[in-house]
Amino acid sequence: MRDKQQLLQACMDRAIENKELAGLNFMVLQDGKEQLYAEAGFANVEEKKKFKRDTLVRLYSQSKPITVAAAMLLIQDGIIELYEPVGDYIESFRNQEIVEDGIRRPVRDDRPMFIKDLLDMTSGLVYHFVNSPAEIGTGDLYDEMIQRFSSDNMMSTMEFADRLGKLPLAFQPGDHFRYGTSADILGAVIEKASGKKLGEFMKERIFEPLNMKDTGFYVPDEKMDRYATAYHCGGSELKAYSGNNLGIRDDGKKNAFESGGAGLFSTIDDYANFARMLMNGGTFEGKEILTKRTVKFMTSPQLTDDQQKDMACWSTLGGFSYGNLMRIMKNPDKAGIMAGQGEYGWDGWLGPYFCNDPESRRTVLMLTQRVDYGTGPVTRKLRNIIFS
Repeated sequence: MRDKQQLLQACMDRAIENKELAGLNFMVLQDGKEQLYAEAGFANVEEKKKFKRDTLVRLYSQSKPITVAAAMLLIQDGIIELYEPVGDYIESFRNQEIVEDGIRRPVRDDRPMFIKDLLDMTSGLVYHFVNSPAEIGTGDLYDEMIQRFSSDNMMSTMEFADRLGKLPLAFQPGDHFRYGTSADILGAVIEKASGKKLGEFMKERIFEPLNMKDTGFYVPDEKMDRYATAYHCGGSELKAYSGNNLGIRDDGKKNAFESGGAGLFSTIDDYANFARMLMNGGTFEGKEILTKRTVKFMTSPQLTDDQQKDMACWSTLGGFSYGNLMRIMKNPDKAGIMAGQGEYGWDGWLGPYFCNDPESRRTVLMLTQRVDYGTGPVTRKLRNIIFS
């Protein structure tokens, strides 16, 4: 009989030894009950501070599933609906323009950017690169935001959304799938529709009901001793990262920009409670957060056949489709990992990882802080131990 706990620990220890990661923890739930937990390495290498259960990390894009849950709360309460134009909530998203293949043209009158496009990354919004006016403009906006961290006039979620709406899109909304700032704009829509700051809305409707006591858009001073350092790994030595990628403050301090796409800080136990709620059809310890039907919709693939073609560039996501800011397994026979039909979840830039597999009723969570890692080789190795 294979001892999965032993195999997990050996795999994690190898990753630390080989300097693939500085530190990590890993948890498996079966039907919402903890089955396995393991940890290895350091939250801070220089101070020899162990990576533990209560280690706080930057979730980066693993914030996105929580932002979706916040949007779903407003949808099931009849406050927003998916085919509303984003321009109904953020003025600058009316009468937008597109620059595609060097040609500038208006967004189609009959097909503006819908809220649904924000959830499915079919909006035409992009992250910052250097190939198009949309990418360059987005990069300039992030640069300005980061420069303003040291001022008393930080850029807010709404200012970011308002300014982004004035930039050209990369394509006509609905035409393509493209990973970008959609979740940040969704965060701004949630603020406008709820009349509350995104963090306040999430605290009231998600974090407090789910007992996610260590999750929020900054790390309070009294918790800083649990805050992990991020590292550049993969060479002969680990190098501490210092930067504010995507406008997320590396120092963990308060930020006026509450990024629905990347801004949350959390622990493995907190995220486990969120995963439990989804696996349990929207209820947590007897409290209904989302309805069963809402969770079913939230965890179903949404891309059209044409949009699905755009996922081909993500070579390690074979078999997955996308929808509601998560990967969703559509064709397990085309996957490079052992996965069940309908498995869903997401990861983050520094390597935190989450998946729920309804077929086996199993949840896998991993936290680490390695620059530019996403779902890395170690993540897939650990997964394969569990799902094989």
